[in-house]
Amino acid sequence: MIRVEHLSKQFDGDNGTLHAVNDVSFTVHDGEIFGIIGMSGAGKSTLVRLINRLEEPTSGKVWIDEKEMTALSPKELLAERKEIGMIFQSFNLFHQKTIRRNIAYPMEIAGWKKEDIEARIDELLAFVDLADRGNAYPAELSGGQKQRVAIARAMALKPKILLSDEGTSALDPKNTAQVLDLLRQLSLTYGTTIVLITHQMEVAKEICDRIAVMDGGRIIEEAATQEIFFHPKESITRSFISRLQDSDELAFLDEMTFEGDVVKLTYRNEMSKHSLITDVARKTNATISILSANINKFRQGELGYTVVEISGQPEERQKAFNAFREEVDVEVLP
Repeated sequence: MIRVEHLSKQFDGDNGTLHAVNDVSFTVHDGEIFGIIGMSGAGKSTLVRLINRLEEPTSGKVWIDEKEMTALSPKELLAERKEIGMIFQSFNLFHQKTIRRNIAYPMEIAGWKKEDIEARIDELLAFVDLADRGNAYPAELSGGQKQRVAIARAMALKPKILLSDEGTSALDPKNTAQVLDLLRQLSLTYGTTIVLITHQMEVAKEICDRIAVMDGGRIIEEAATQEIFFHPKESITRSFISRLQDSDELAFLDEMTFEGDVVKLTYRNEMSKHSLITDVARKTNATISILSANINKFRQGELGYTVVEISGQPEERQKAFNAFREEVDVEVLP
């Protein structure tokens, strides 16, 4: 288990003090995939580097399995880091080494026997589905394959924890899906606890058990993924969720003229199959026309959007608004 207590990190510069991480506390349970999401500059990457003390905190404590990481000596910290793997957006592979030798590196540093190293390499290459690429070099691999090698290397010493700092940000959707599936399999197969840093809500929704939203160095909202999606409390969280709908889908609205009000209805789980629009139309004399619709599916359920035009007399349109708001989130589009 990871327990973070009142963690802060300050950087002093010519323009004053930057509070990159500001009094942050949270807990990650064993075997959990915990997502930390935020915009660029929110402090999430600094936060994850504080967990294994790649950055030293200004104040606060980090506990891993009841051992206070922030109180360890350099020698003790080096030993404890064997239990923590880390992957980065840039892969950080040795370009002059083969894939096998990249994966072998942490085991060689740790003093493993040669036969044990080779057996572990074979196991990991099979797990990341690169058994036939062990003698290739990083330049010969795709971005997704490089990240799978990075994951294999991070897992070489059989760590209990894996920290992923924007590990899918440089990948296309297909490779992102493959890497997320691999991380999910790590959690299921080995019970690995994963802390996943991302600015992409579509990534967090696919894999995370719980999500913390960061802004300005603070965690402003934290809950189970289902709760975050179904009942977001903060405007920033709602903004992240709203972006799951491709803005290009609504580009056609800019080229059209409407007599009524154009609104976006956001519904969750059982509402996605509920005949809400028909029911509202029956209750009022408003005319409701569907302009666009989609559904995002994720581990905990569904999140759907329908864009409609509401026409008719003002009082009937207001009745329709009120009826929709009783059931779903309603956003008037400009």
